Amino acid sequence: MSRIRTRLVAALGAATVTALALAGCASSDPLTGGAASETPASGTIVVGSQAYYSNEVIAEIYAQALEGAGFTVKRTFSIGQREAIIPSLQDGTIQLTPEYTGNLLQYFDKNTTVTASDDVYAALKKALPAGLAVLDKSSATDQDSYNVTAAFAQQHNLKTIGDLAGISPLVLGGAPELEQRPYGPSGLKDKYGVDVTFKGTADTTVDELVAGGIQVANVYSAEPDIKTKDLVTLEDPKGLFLASNVVPLVNASVSGEVADVINKVSAALTPEGLVALNVEVKVDQKSPKDAAKAWLSANKLG
Repeated sequence: MSRIRTRLVAALGAATVTALALAGCASSDPLTGGAASETPASGTIVVGSQAYYSNEVIAEIYAQALEGAGFTVKRTFSIGQREAIIPSLQDGTIQLTPEYTGNLLQYFDKNTTVTASDDVYAALKKALPAGLAVLDKSSATDQDSYNVTAAFAQQHNLKTIGDLAGISPLVLGGAPELEQRPYGPSGLKDKYGVDVTFKGTADTTVDELVAGGIQVANVYSAEPDIKTKDLVTLEDPKGLFLASNVVPLVNASVSGEVADVINKVSAALTPEGLVALNVEVKVDQKSPKDAAKAWLSANKLG
């Protein structure tokens, strides 16, 4: 290792032993229901992603940036949600994945009260368990938001989440795990006094909203459908949703050279850039590989 970033030494050095120990004693892959996990070849960086196209294109950017810097990279994409990814990072099955500061903080600290971007990032670094670390956060955000159709917003004069209070029936749609999230039905009730029935809609959430099967949809803020399907994002003045910047989550054993490469990516990834990438992949049907390659070239990182 030719150089290690000074700011990572304290945070990552002590955790390296823990991470390696976890990797050595791991006996199962949470995604295969008990099959033995494979330890990556020495010197190989395994990049993982959630089962979400936007997360995958960021992971592909990470992978190509590392390959451009001379690293050997293995891709393990579409793993699932963080309930599956976190154990894979802890046992060393993967070393790097794109994450989101606010949601990741709530995963480790359900009682957190911070909401601002820098405060969330600082709290996240403290909340991470031994063996995990985050690199520099990006200015790009892709956070949860509650959306309604423009027609529904006009009918009920909706501007904020709190304006939903008293509307009945009100069905909230989103990924199945939303039902148990702090910002799901219980959070709506506690923060805004909004009562909803929950319906797990996953990939059909926006279609269900437009069709009228649900009245409120949990949609990521960088989702192109918000514009293309004429949706209205309800304001969140009470901070039900934490600021959620894109952030690289790593196994603490990664080297400073890896951090150097990925931090340059984070510095270049903007909110507008992420939306543009999502449009390319979802709307224009460009492959994550091609979209990532073009983005790296445009930002002089590849």
